[in-house]
Amino acid sequence: MRAVVQRVSSSSVKVNGEVVGAINKGFNVLIGISKDDTIEDLKYIKDKIMNLRVFEDEDEKLNLSIKDVSGELLIISQFTLYGDCRKGRRPNFMEALGGDEAKKLYEEFLKLFEDEDIKVETGIFGADMKVSIENDGPVTLLLESKKNF
Repeated sequence: MRAVVQRVSSSSVKVNGEVVGAINKGFNVLIGISKDDTIEDLKYIKDKIMNLRVFEDEDEKLNLSIKDVSGELLIISQFTLYGDCRKGRRPNFMEALGGDEAKKLYEEFLKLFEDEDIKVETGIFGADMKVSIENDGPVTLLLESKKNF
């Protein structure tokens, strides 16, 4: 599983011109699911997201997690995170999990956050989405459950 985590002042996602998810201070998270991912990969990424210390404390050091600052999450499925661009000019998506299987794992991933005391908003799986972010910092991090980078 891959995630692009962006610390934001605000973020929203629209489908067909209608806002379907919006947050204030927190993380915009783009999630890609590979054909090899399991529940353990989902748990690993969830734990990383919840415990990343990338919010500033009173000394302006990046020491606080999203929980510490009562932040919010906007989690959006992003099939193209598994686009392999090493050969040719067109991405190869062979490693990405698609269709109903990916939707099921995405929904399982969202359920992992139910026990957290945090607002979670989402896009619509498989939809053409327009994402707006106000990146704060900017702070943008790449997470990979297989630890390939």
